[in-house]
Amino acid sequence: MSGHSKWASIKHKKGAADAKKGALYTKLIKEITISARNGGGNPDMNSALRTAMAKAKEANMPSDNVKNAIKRGTGELPGIVYETVTYEAYGSGGAAILITALTDNKNRTTAELRNILSKKGGNMAGAGSVSWMFNKKGYILIDKSTVSEDVLMDAALEAGAEDVKSQEKSYEVIIAPADFEKVKSALQEKGINFQSAEVTMLPASTIKLTGSEAKQILGLVEALEEHDDVQEVYSNFDIPDELIEQLAASA
Repeated sequence: MSGHSKWASIKHKKGAADAKKGALYTKLIKEITISARNGGGNPDMNSALRTAMAKAKEANMPSDNVKNAIKRGTGELPGIVYETVTYEAYGSGGAAILITALTDNKNRTTAELRNILSKKGGNMAGAGSVSWMFNKKGYILIDKSTVSEDVLMDAALEAGAEDVKSQEKSYEVIIAPADFEKVKSALQEKGINFQSAEVTMLPASTIKLTGSEAKQILGLVEALEEHDDVQEVYSNFDIPDELIEQLAASA
């Protein structure tokens, strides 16, 4: 899981830069719109919308943007109709990649993502090729310097977390999706701060990459995440800390 924790951390650091470019706002508006369309405009009754709104708040998105995105999703305002598309792929070293996108033109998005994969050392795979490797889980990443393992373990497991894993510089709290908000709130009440908290797709196992393969997979994942239609990119890579830190420094 360490590959995921490193990338979750780097994405959190990169969020501010993405927001300045407007890329993050664009992705969040799509996510809020589609969540409201699928589950209604009341966040108390729609966990996906509630999560999307929390991301928007963290990114300091203006409240009017959020309200209008919800109204477009519920049909109160006219808007573009998006569909959710999942792509499966392989990157350098055989790393599995799962991509989720929201698009108003599936053919265009497919062609553009296929082109990115080709240029960055990856290739599109058939349906079911890699999705079986991933499980939907609540995931909270916590800096080790902020809380002791015993305190975190007691608080997380008592609240209903499935597991707490200790990595080199962080803890990972793994949670069933239905229990994510409950565990997150319980930890917040204990004054435990997060580096990131999300419902995500975690790989059942990871593949270690070093050298040129590690750099190539990072470049591929970054290029995919920068595409306007791509909402999330999941992979099972595990790479050296120094390469992640180099990426953080250049963000």
